[in-house]
Amino acid sequence: MEDSRAADDRPADRPSRRSRRDWFVDTLVFLLAVVFGVWMAEARIGDQTVPPWLLTLDQIAGALGCAALWWRRRWPVGLALALVPLSTFSELVGAAQLVSLFTVAVHRPPRITALVSVLGLLALPIYMWLRPEPDMPVPFLFLLSVVLTLGVIGWGLFVRHRRQLVASRRERAIRAEVEAQLRIEQARHLAREEIAREMHDVLGHRLSLLSVHAGALEYRPDAPPEEIARAAGVIRESAHQALQDLREVIGVLRAPVGELPQPTLAEVPALVADSVRAGMRVDSRVEVEGPVPASVGRTAYRIVQEGLTNAHKHAPGAEVGVLVCGAPGQGVTVEVRNAAPVAVDAGVRSGGRSTSSRALASAASTLASFVAEVPGAGQGLIGLAERASQAGGRLAHGPTAAGGFLLSAWLPWPP
Repeated sequence: MEDSRAADDRPADRPSRRSRRDWFVDTLVFLLAVVFGVWMAEARIGDQTVPPWLLTLDQIAGALGCAALWWRRRWPVGLALALVPLSTFSELVGAAQLVSLFTVAVHRPPRITALVSVLGLLALPIYMWLRPEPDMPVPFLFLLSVVLTLGVIGWGLFVRHRRQLVASRRERAIRAEVEAQLRIEQARHLAREEIAREMHDVLGHRLSLLSVHAGALEYRPDAPPEEIARAAGVIRESAHQALQDLREVIGVLRAPVGELPQPTLAEVPALVADSVRAGMRVDSRVEVEGPVPASVGRTAYRIVQEGLTNAHKHAPGAEVGVLVCGAPGQGVTVEVRNAAPVAVDAGVRSGGRSTSSRALASAASTLASFVAEVPGAGQGLIGLAERASQAGGRLAHGPTAAGGFLLSAWLPWPP
């Protein structure tokens, strides 16, 4: 509303280009003012009550007033003030003065309109004194002039208010469109962040298993055939599952409407089983009373997944403990604890070249001791902290006194 008012109150001397509608309206009001002036001039021909010099001056003032209407849009207030002294003696300029008052009411603030209107009304007594009408009572003529002036001003104020209302609605529509576009962009940005987070969580675990076993095969090319076959099977399965998970995540971008595939707490045993098949020693315990809310279950699953992935990367061969417990009203507690990484020599001496998976795990441990940190390490824990915070819970992580690592979280579970 204020922008539309500011647009209407802009300086009048600023040049503006007339539209076709403006040309039509300006031409129409000019012709009406001319017709009124000619009609009044013919009616005054032969009037002996008015001096000839005053009739001549009246005609000159009327012609000037009608011609000045072409500049009423540029200088509405100046034109109205210029016509006020002419209206004290000229009746031919009356139509032009009403048009100028209407223009002021449309394009200028009400306080300026009121000031110009008061000056125009003050000119009425002077006109009636200079040019009295013998056939019409003075009070009636004064009242008629006041009603006509106020009617024109009221019409102009109505047009002004309507224009401001239309402008404000147009502005609100434009603002709503811009806000909708911003919401769409924000939704896209959040969707990209969600997809990136899901790709990190989904693929990080699978690729860590693949990396460990591929490195173990590279380090132990002389391993027994059955161990090589088992490791190759885990690599093939992990790669296949990673591709499948990636297709599910990317498929959301191609679908018109869809959500990212989200795991549940019921899939934690399968997640632990994958790690066990990869050679990890995992002791898991899932004790929950009743169905867990979907959002809490997803967050708990991601915490367990990230904990197992970190254990794969940073503590190969170490024993890992997974605990998930909770009840309605008490919340869900998730803990992933791993012992200190297994020493290389001890792992080799304990397993030797037996057919157990411990030899392969110790080989992976030896390889991991020579591998540099994975790029982007630590980003998963940051993402987990954000997940836990969004779910209304809290997350903590850090080394233990025994040299291991503990990842713990608490998530709310409403009663």
